[in-house]
Amino acid sequence: MKASVFFDLPASIPFRDFFSPDAAPWEWLPQIQLALESFNFSGGKTKKDIPEGLRVSGNVFIDPTAKLPIYGVIEGPCFIGPKTELRPGVYIRGNVIVGANCVLGNSCEYKNCILMDNVQTPHFNYVGDSILGNGAHLGAGVILANLRLDHQDISVKTPYGRVPTALRKIGAIMGDYAEVGCNAVLQPGTLLGKKAMVGPTLAFGGYLEANKMALLAVDHKIYDRKEIQSASKV
Repeated sequence: MKASVFFDLPASIPFRDFFSPDAAPWEWLPQIQLALESFNFSGGKTKKDIPEGLRVSGNVFIDPTAKLPIYGVIEGPCFIGPKTELRPGVYIRGNVIVGANCVLGNSCEYKNCILMDNVQTPHFNYVGDSILGNGAHLGAGVILANLRLDHQDISVKTPYGRVPTALRKIGAIMGDYAEVGCNAVLQPGTLLGKKAMVGPTLAFGGYLEANKMALLAVDHKIYDRKEIQSASKV
């Protein structure tokens, strides 16, 4: 299964030599550190451009047009592309590559991941060891789990069967314009095709092909409020 099935690396991310479209998408994850090690971090925002409450350490490139919050933490190595917005409380833990016009939200955490152009992760998200394609979106509270409970290497489910990755940590691979609803959890090694959608509050794992939706079907009952109040007095 090729990375090109899921996304196209945008021009805003200057590391094309490290991310082959013919490689499996999870094979891109170990390449993130190597790509950043090759980068010249000059030319971005300087120390005087950094808000006083935003702690920045290590090798970090922040495009001059990026919008920064009044507080948060950015630990390098990290590349942040043009017109991307970082919101208060953001925590970037290193080996992070972000394209153009993204939102890295309040109280969100990122490590060893790629966010391509126009990715929206606005509220209370964990994005670890993951790749989010162009236009991907996470609802509030979405967690991309990246470690099995038994800490064993992760195998991924594909249309051709399970494939071992020899990687202990993989979060989610989300194709271009894939979306995940509020408070959902994607299990380690989840693959979402282009424009695939996982509904809110669902714990989803495995493979969801392009243009498909996974929704949690839960029956519920509606009562008259007086009936509930009366029962509480018994």
